[in-house]
Amino acid sequence: MQQGRDVLIVYDDLTHHARAYRELSLLLRRPPGREAFPGDIFYIHSRLLERATHLSKELKGGSLTALPIIETEAQDISAYIPTNLISITDGQIYLSPKLFELGNLPAVDVGKSVSRVGDKAQLPAYRAVANLKLEYAQFEELESFARFGTRLDENTKNTIEHGKRIRECLKQKELQLMSAADQIVLLLALTNKLFEQIPIEKIQAAQAALLNGSNDFPADLIKRIYADKDMSKEDKEAILQIAGKLLDPFQDKPTPDKNNK
Repeated sequence: MQQGRDVLIVYDDLTHHARAYRELSLLLRRPPGREAFPGDIFYIHSRLLERATHLSKELKGGSLTALPIIETEAQDISAYIPTNLISITDGQIYLSPKLFELGNLPAVDVGKSVSRVGDKAQLPAYRAVANLKLEYAQFEELESFARFGTRLDENTKNTIEHGKRIRECLKQKELQLMSAADQIVLLLALTNKLFEQIPIEKIQAAQAALLNGSNDFPADLIKRIYADKDMSKEDKEAILQIAGKLLDPFQDKPTPDKNNK
């Protein structure tokens, strides 16, 4: 960093680090606090993580990004160490064991993963798909009720079907890279429900066709996606029009009745 380079440091994992520090502190007969951790455990972790910074040009302009990893017990992110680290960092990505067991990879729990930086660290074009998280959270809540065999109205059924398609599109193969433009195109298609008439078993193939067809998007349109401006209505319509054509072969269209004239 002090040589002007951008540095990433991954702490794997600070839960084990805290346990080791607790063990040493107890052996040294230091006064225990919550969950028998010493009172200065928060200071130890904050001193470590707050070294992350971006130097000014006068100090060669290097940067240090810290990525702490912690282990939760019984999926409890409200425990002492997770709570401390969440209060220090700018947000968290929570990986759910339940999603992992269901084969939803990467197993990111959208509801528990938050950012305090928000759209300040994103391209403005992402604001066009800002409501997708809320739709997915509604789906997860309704899906849990549907498992009890309750009778569902048409709107609830549509919400659940839409959520299933969001979940399928959020699955990503290992080492599969996706550019910001591809992400925005995919999420914009999801937000406008272009996948609704596609059967669940064809979603992955349809998604691949959409991303492979990104060459059909004009170069100036892709350039505007990366610009520091909100996406215009015309650009949205252009993306949706091309995306609709790419997804059309996967639509589950009703077969016409020969008896009807």
